[in-house]
Amino acid sequence: MVSRSRAAAAFLAVLVFAVAEASPAVAAEVRIAPGDPVQPWIDGAAPGDVVRLAPGEHAGPLTIGRSIALVGDSGARIVGTGKGSVVTVTVDDVRIEGLEITGSGIDLPAMDSAVLVMRTAKRALVRGNRLVDNLFGVYLHGAADSIVEGNTIVGRRDLRLAEAGNGVSIWNAPGAKVIGNKISFGRDGIFVKVSHHNSFENNSFTDLRFAIHYMYTNESRIVGNRSRGNHVGWAIMYSHNLEIHDNVSDDDRDHGLLLNSTNYSKITGNVVRNGGEKCVFVYNAHRNQLIDNWFERCPIGIHFTAGSEGNALSGNAFIANQTQVKYVGTRFVEWAHEGRGNYWSDNPAFDLDGDGLSDRPYRPNDVMDDILWRLPSAKSLINSPAVQMVRWAQARFPALHPGGVIDSAPLMRPPSVPEPPSLPAPTRRSGPAATGGGSSAATMMGGAE
Repeated sequence: MVSRSRAAAAFLAVLVFAVAEASPAVAAEVRIAPGDPVQPWIDGAAPGDVVRLAPGEHAGPLTIGRSIALVGDSGARIVGTGKGSVVTVTVDDVRIEGLEITGSGIDLPAMDSAVLVMRTAKRALVRGNRLVDNLFGVYLHGAADSIVEGNTIVGRRDLRLAEAGNGVSIWNAPGAKVIGNKISFGRDGIFVKVSHHNSFENNSFTDLRFAIHYMYTNESRIVGNRSRGNHVGWAIMYSHNLEIHDNVSDDDRDHGLLLNSTNYSKITGNVVRNGGEKCVFVYNAHRNQLIDNWFERCPIGIHFTAGSEGNALSGNAFIANQTQVKYVGTRFVEWAHEGRGNYWSDNPAFDLDGDGLSDRPYRPNDVMDDILWRLPSAKSLINSPAVQMVRWAQARFPALHPGGVIDSAPLMRPPSVPEPPSLPAPTRRSGPAATGGGSSAATMMGGAE
């Protein structure tokens, strides 16, 4: 009886769309009631047609093999069976909009998703949906020039971090854009690997491992995003020629910004506050520009390590960090660029000539800092007369400095970094990201400190 009703529905769908095709200038639209099969209407549609789902529950999974729009009235839900992806797109120019989609499987290698867009499907538009309790929210698997915009994506909360999927995953999808989404829970908010010319703009992220995670992705943009209460805000790895600006990280557990083997990129106008370990961690990253950023109230303001060279730092504000800079090395590193340095809240400087620059260079670290970083057990001597004598001597004889960071033109006032008015005031970390668990950024890089 069920097969007979499905056959009747398929015949009706073909008949309706065939009649619509008699007038090719006008796309057909069909509205499907809850409980009626959806797949026959998709299979019978012509390019440009609209399949609209009425409010209520509609059964998945669905496969879209026609260049159509699948849209929902308010309250329309597509519910999967708990196996595989709920909606799979296999052709170009498909639009999915206004739906709640739930009930994917939990098979990571199979990419079980609310919406899985295959490499045969370019220019997909996934917009204004609510994707709840799926393994992956949207997976663009080679789907070039696709757009994921204005969705609310809430991942699974019942899986361990290693078992969870990402809000949006992108693999080899040049030109893909992720804009204005709200993403929470799961593993990473956006994970992109082996791609280029992507743009991630004005998204917000909470209760994740990494808000945005880059791997082997070049010539791309990260602009105007917000991260709060995640393990790391922006984890940028093995990528180059990126534009990272006007992003905000508040109360993230480990770091606000992680640059690991990231080269030839421009990082400007970003705000990091209340990072649990470091505002910025720069590991084996070269020839980058960090200009006019704001780093505030972290245990370490910025940590440079693993031979990071050729980076230009200028106009950054380091505010009330317990340790402004951690740099373990014997070379002197200049942190003023083109005669303009950075602002340091702990710099007791004077500006007698009124040029806006301190009259003497700023050195964030001394020889004892170097010793304590190399030999942590020496911290037990931190208040001893011997340590105080070394620091006194170094202050009188600068030649005793062992190398390290020097800012030859420190600013007397911090730069003005505009903050979005919608961002709540920073608070100390709360929620799952504060309680531990999962892998830290240092663990992913082999425990580098």
